[in-house]
Amino acid sequence: MSDGPDEVRLDDIERTLLGARCTLTRLEVAERAGVPIELAEELWAQLGFPRTADDDVAFTERDVAALEMTAELVSEGILESDSQAALVRTWGRSFARLAEWQAELLAGLALQDDHPERRVGELVGSVTPRVGKLQDYVWRRHLVSAAQRLLPAVEADEEGQQLAVAFTDIVGYTSRSKHLSQAELVDLVETFEDETTRAVTAIDGRVIKTIGDEVLYVAESPRALVEVALALTARGEDDDDPFPQVRAGIAYGEVTTRLGDVFGPTVNIASRLTSLARPGTVLVDRGTFDALTGRGEHADDDPDTAPDGTPLSRILDRAADELADISPYAEHEDLKFRRLRRTSVKGYRSLEPWLVRKSRDRRSHPD
Repeated sequence: MSDGPDEVRLDDIERTLLGARCTLTRLEVAERAGVPIELAEELWAQLGFPRTADDDVAFTERDVAALEMTAELVSEGILESDSQAALVRTWGRSFARLAEWQAELLAGLALQDDHPERRVGELVGSVTPRVGKLQDYVWRRHLVSAAQRLLPAVEADEEGQQLAVAFTDIVGYTSRSKHLSQAELVDLVETFEDETTRAVTAIDGRVIKTIGDEVLYVAESPRALVEVALALTARGEDDDDPFPQVRAGIAYGEVTTRLGDVFGPTVNIASRLTSLARPGTVLVDRGTFDALTGRGEHADDDPDTAPDGTPLSRILDRAADELADISPYAEHEDLKFRRLRRTSVKGYRSLEPWLVRKSRDRRSHPD
């Protein structure tokens, strides 16, 4: 790049973003912070920073301060050894994705100008400080919400939470992506993610993560989550709605939460149900069905075995399979259910799916 009056050098942008010109090597940063170079390198690798050579001048005094603060958090037990790597990796992945999007946005805006090199420098200098303040504001608001949600469970010494977990994915995403331009594909995914997020947050649910053509989200209320899934599948069936055709799977039960993610059998079952669902349908597990119909309220009072010693669950499962062949339908309030035959999926030999829809919806069930 030439150094003409309209050109902005990369090191000028670097200095603006980092707050100072790079004057230190990684060895000097570790020494000034009083941190072993091995620990510094491990932290930088977990954050996803590119590796530098011993003599590369790629750091500033801010890197020293950041490393010192990290060491303090470790010594105070805030970053415990068993969670340090996972937490730091989460930071790195989250901010790396955000940075990629912001860089693409600024570059796109700059290219629309007659002097893009100068314009990108102006944008970096004027936009990034405000974006940084907004990011801090968003983080603090989410921190308040997380504290309100999690602290009661901590005080009650609860190891897991009862949550409804849902996956919703775009039907035929792989085949559709082959015939869409890059801009069309981006529009499809953004519409899907944006509208799904709006629907989930409207019921006080949380979007856990998006995985290309799939969104994982949770809520305390199984009914509210079912309503979201039914609304999204209905939109996908409307040819006049730009929202793509989707399918969904929902499970309800104990969930392990960690670093903003969710784990456990309930999550796995919701994922398996999504893979079984046909386009435009919502499948729920037995836990969700029981919660929606009130059939699981007194389950703890039931005996574990029949008089002959046969596990009661086995008898009930056998009877339910026979009943499903005779009369597979059930209704509760404005919801209608159809119990499907048990099926074997990865990790589960006898998964019990229920198809759920609105009672007023007279579309036929898939067989």
